[in-house]
Amino acid sequence: MRVLSLAALTVLELSPVDMVLCAAQAGYAAVGLRPVAGTPQEPQWSLLGDTPQRRDVRAALADTGVSVLDVELLRLHPQTDVATAEPLLETGAALGAAFVIVAGHDPERQRLADKLGQLARLARSYGLRPCLEPMPWTAVRDFSQALALAQASGSDDVGVLVDPLHFDRGGNHSEQLLSVPAQRLPYFQFCDAPHERPATTEALIRQAREARLPPGDGELDLLGILSAGPPGVPLSLEVPMAGGAGTALARATQVRQAAAQWLLRHGLAV
Repeated sequence: MRVLSLAALTVLELSPVDMVLCAAQAGYAAVGLRPVAGTPQEPQWSLLGDTPQRRDVRAALADTGVSVLDVELLRLHPQTDVATAEPLLETGAALGAAFVIVAGHDPERQRLADKLGQLARLARSYGLRPCLEPMPWTAVRDFSQALALAQASGSDDVGVLVDPLHFDRGGNHSEQLLSVPAQRLPYFQFCDAPHERPATTEALIRQAREARLPPGDGELDLLGILSAGPPGVPLSLEVPMAGGAGTALARATQVRQAAAQWLLRHGLAV
């Protein structure tokens, strides 16, 4: 069966250990973790290095059989020294992660591409692959820009992370995925949203971080996106819903069930 992973943003109020336990209880095969907070408002957990919290996460993974699909978040700014990513990569390796999510905040394309190449070489030594996630409010605004940067990095290890919300809000369309080598698209995020695009950047960010919908409850071209991508790619269910089902476990279960039903209905479960 296709791997479904519980993204950290879906249950961000939980500690990393509780994320693992929630993923197991809600029926996920994998989980995504945030050793590095995405915003200053998020809780910062002590997972970098051989810490008690990281050891507890490893124990929870071993007890439940849940694997770690990805770790996040690495931001590449103009002044970023790629070597500073090593603690996150080491933690990702210790937790058995396959991918590290990267956000691009450097408007100078060649410099950003060079850093992606450096990161790919460093990540490979830890058994991870970097996946660049285009987001409309970053320097890498859409899928086309992300793919060009991945190609310019000089490394086949650099993937592009397709998130249906960002993909749509960036003005992309599913046909763009048809000619992309599968190596560049190792996994997707998955969610839904209304067709209407938010009018401001602030509203766009708020929707992305707080107001997504379970697959099938919105109007994004999920079928076109998945049909055009590599068959059977793992899906990270990133569906933060402020005001959604009460508990984190209830939300995680609701999202997984909605995704599974949508995939079965469209013959894309495997």
